[in-house]
Amino acid sequence: MKISEMHGRGNPVFSFEFFPPKSVKAADQLMATVSDLKDMHAPDFVSVTYGAGGTTRERTLSCVARIQRELKLTAMAHLTCVGHSKEEIHRIGELLSEDGIENILCLRGDPPKGEEQFVQPEGGFGHGSELAGYLREHFDFDLGGACYPESHPESKTHVDDIEWTRHKIEAGVSFLTTQLFFENADYFGFVERARNAGITVPIVPGIMPITNVGQIERFTQMCGARLPEDLMARLDRHREDPEVVMAIGIEHAILQCRELLERGAPGIHFYTLNKSHSTRAILAAVKRLG
Repeated sequence: MKISEMHGRGNPVFSFEFFPPKSVKAADQLMATVSDLKDMHAPDFVSVTYGAGGTTRERTLSCVARIQRELKLTAMAHLTCVGHSKEEIHRIGELLSEDGIENILCLRGDPPKGEEQFVQPEGGFGHGSELAGYLREHFDFDLGGACYPESHPESKTHVDDIEWTRHKIEAGVSFLTTQLFFENADYFGFVERARNAGITVPIVPGIMPITNVGQIERFTQMCGARLPEDLMARLDRHREDPEVVMAIGIEHAILQCRELLERGAPGIHFYTLNKSHSTRAILAAVKRLG
């Protein structure tokens, strides 16, 4: 099923994001995890990220195909511009289409490990909007794009950031998923700016449950997101107690999700980091409160 059609049903759309497995054993474990989620009627769809290396990318393609074929659950493949020519992108599109995949999240992608800046590949694309435009021209995928409540780190201003977001919509993106954030005001501010600029597609908030303090500090530094001072203070006091950290993270995410949905967010996309326990607990609490 196409994800934009899910958003047309009038109910919140919930999705879980996973990393591609690193081994055959990990692939089987991931399939078991997704199967359990399906049995719980938890996510409407799952997505699998796309790494910078060849083996990881192959596992992404294999994983989304298995999820859709074996579990009959809608899967969305991530696809980036990193290291790909147009011909390679076209072949990947053919493979995904042959496997019945209908949804792709189009991303520019981060520089490979060890490199500081993104370099447009020879014969390839320099922006997620270009990737989306090419796929829209040659295939019938439902295309998603990323957006940034606190603005993309490379955007000079909020206005500049919204203009790049408009490029993605004009290229054929039919829904947006935000980068992680911890202050709901940032999400609602971005949505207001987008709507004022004529962007009407669903804008789905991306939530990353906090399970490890050091880890979330690294993630926020990489993507430019900020942790509220009071939340950071609580986490820092219990930095060495993983159970308390997880409890704080779950509590904060539940409050975030509850307010987001009450104020009109079209769903929630969970960045699970392949640790679905806390995400499942959050989603269960949000659905129960609803």
